[in-house]
Amino acid sequence: MTTDRSPSSLQPQPWQKRVVNALKVAIVPPVGYQVIQMLRRTMTWRTEGFEHVSRLFRQEKRVILAFWHAQQLMMPLAIPGLVAHVLISQHRDGELIRRIVARFGLDAVRGSSTRGGAEALRQLIRLGRTGGNLVLTPDGPKGPRQVAKLGVVQLARATGLPIIPMAFGCSKKNSSRAGIGLSCPIHLHAASFSWGRRSQFRPTPPLTTSSVSVGSWKRR
Repeated sequence: MTTDRSPSSLQPQPWQKRVVNALKVAIVPPVGYQVIQMLRRTMTWRTEGFEHVSRLFRQEKRVILAFWHAQQLMMPLAIPGLVAHVLISQHRDGELIRRIVARFGLDAVRGSSTRGGAEALRQLIRLGRTGGNLVLTPDGPKGPRQVAKLGVVQLARATGLPIIPMAFGCSKKNSSRAGIGLSCPIHLHAASFSWGRRSQFRPTPPLTTSSVSVGSWKRR
């Protein structure tokens, strides 16, 4: 006797998805945090160009730190003790990232070009104007990969903060998606953080927190 199993009967039920998501939220952040800390302890580290950002911090200036989305896994280690507001998408995976970076003392602003972008940009402008450091990935989770959108420039003009580019590199890497859209370095020997010179844009007073739109993130 055969059993008829339609494709719909093989799909996870809503309650099963909720249980799986709840387990991910409970397990992934603490495990992810420990993995990052383990990598920090087991790799040889090098920094290049940190004077570009340390000089500004010594002058008590605030900055916008920008790096590519695929490199964000290791970025909490770039500047230990940094107090900053990080742009993170409202996607379910974004909640996992938010909980991981919170363990490093970083605050999250939720939004992206596809969901909640305009409100997130307004919130970042307010935070930048009141003295906060801002962190974001200019290519975003949807890409195109390593193609910067105009939103980071709009943010710099609206806040008057300089953009400091950052990058993470390593000598040996297996790229693993890790379920949250990140490039996860495995079996590393040496790694480095690099900072570029700041890009300063003339402030544009007409750009207010009420005039920005989601198009600010999407135009390239």
